[in-house]
Amino acid sequence: MFSERLSLLPEELPSFRPCPPASDRAGWEGLPPSARQRLLAAGEAEAAKPIAPLPLHLWLAFTREGSRAEWEAALFSRRARLCALAAAECVEYKGRFLDGIADTLWAICEESAWQLPAHNSYVRDTPQLPLPDTARPLIDLFAAEAGALLSTVCCLLGPALEGAYPGLTTRIQREVRARILAPYLHDHFWWMGSGAEPMCNWTSWCTQNVLLCFFLLPSVSQDERRAAVRQAAYSLDCFLKDYGPDGCCNEGAQYYRHAGLTLWGALHILASAAPAAFAPLFREEKIKNIAEYILNVHVGGPYYLNFGDCSPLAGRCGAREYLFARAVGSPALAALAAADFRADCDPDHLAAQDASSRINLWYRLLTAFTERELLSCPAGDSAPDGDVWYPSVGVFAARRGGWVLGAKMGSNGDSHNHNDTGSVTVYKDGRPFLIDIGVESYTRKTFSPRRYEIWTMQSGWHNLPTFSGVMQLPGAEYAARDVETGQGSIAADLAGAYPPIRGLSFYRRQAAVTAEGVTLTDRTDWPGEIELTLMTERQPVPCEGGLAVGEVGRILLHPGVDVTITPVPVSDPRLRTAWPDTIWKISLYFYKTITLSLR
Repeated sequence: MFSERLSLLPEELPSFRPCPPASDRAGWEGLPPSARQRLLAAGEAEAAKPIAPLPLHLWLAFTREGSRAEWEAALFSRRARLCALAAAECVEYKGRFLDGIADTLWAICEESAWQLPAHNSYVRDTPQLPLPDTARPLIDLFAAEAGALLSTVCCLLGPALEGAYPGLTTRIQREVRARILAPYLHDHFWWMGSGAEPMCNWTSWCTQNVLLCFFLLPSVSQDERRAAVRQAAYSLDCFLKDYGPDGCCNEGAQYYRHAGLTLWGALHILASAAPAAFAPLFREEKIKNIAEYILNVHVGGPYYLNFGDCSPLAGRCGAREYLFARAVGSPALAALAAADFRADCDPDHLAAQDASSRINLWYRLLTAFTERELLSCPAGDSAPDGDVWYPSVGVFAARRGGWVLGAKMGSNGDSHNHNDTGSVTVYKDGRPFLIDIGVESYTRKTFSPRRYEIWTMQSGWHNLPTFSGVMQLPGAEYAARDVETGQGSIAADLAGAYPPIRGLSFYRRQAAVTAEGVTLTDRTDWPGEIELTLMTERQPVPCEGGLAVGEVGRILLHPGVDVTITPVPVSDPRLRTAWPDTIWKISLYFYKTITLSLR
């Protein structure tokens, strides 16, 4: 799709301008007062903080113990500080923030490596090297983010920085060239694509930020830009090949922000440089479907249907979703983005609206310069019409009245996979009823051969059956079979998601939603006792006919089903962003068939 447009490149590829430079006072003073105040307040808050140190022992915490948190917190705090200070200086333009900006730029330039310890390997899915090789820069997600950030600051504030600190912008451009531009043009990193090798959010995410480097820095030649565009086009084609025509993101709603939205970012930069070549791609049906995925898995308020490593609180929509919607012609997605923005348009909520904007200055600027459009966008119905079925991944969503039913009837071969084929999630009146837990804080174990030792990855902690302790296995070969969808319903055989089990030839699940509730019916030929897990946010207690799940609703059961209820403490910081300190596991024990009614 992208590579076939290369013959239409113009003779000259102009620089990309994400917004007016700081010296254009009319442009910056034209921002809404609320945006100006928000950016100034964030800059003042960061100016009061010291630059976080990055001693070697924080890097070695991953090498020695597998812990990622401390290094990443310090690294990201530096980027967040630079974002806030640079935006505040652009708003005010009196030099008040320049010393802080220069100090932070210098500190980032002095870092031995811009990649994360968890990404410090040159070959995909191989063990990380103990220390970075400073002679061989590695482009990972956050090296590319750092390059884009420094390039954006140079674009906005280059003359002011050079006037106050002669030679600083030369240093910045030298570092970006050595760590991003040269490796991208002369080396190959797995996320750049190679034939049929599967890609993931890394491809579009890194490509977007690398393109920012090439198109923001004034020292980049036309030959270099053309070479970068050719490579980016190939990489984005490799990324798109792993999407079905339906546009479903197999990494889930949370990763849409790093996959679908960074595809928009990369295409936006390319279309700005070569409109005749790339702007028509926004009219491709597949690109529109990728954009609208986030709309179709939205439950309501902050909640999304989630699976894999995705949280149900996948982040509010905002400027990027709105601009993607405008580019592809999706009034419903634009309405959702604008409604989310208006619902959260105070400084604290806006800061949390898109966590990526904390370390990406371009995203902050997009929010500020799109604010008037977001606030004036006409209200509209953003709820999808009818049911949504994504056959490429097996994701299903249906809404009736106050009920939302989600199901994943694909395989266990997704990126950021959990063994959750056949699991369902249910919301009632916008509140979680049957839940998907999500994932704990990332550690070395998360992306290693021991991944499925982690409890949140296992089918026994999803809304699924277990056969005498036997759970599902990972891999694309472990999949749902004979999937059928109807009005408000989906059915599939889940036996194929498990290893061969003697006596098990089928396990047929049907889930259906009406305005009155959700019905789940499971039938199997397995002769033994089955443990069916149901996960809930609220405490289930016995009641007449079944279980009352907090104040949310009831699970009605046929007599004779044995029930155990187990509290599950939640202490992990990442899980605590979505769930209270205790969630609940219901175990239902049955033979052959069971029907549940959620009311």
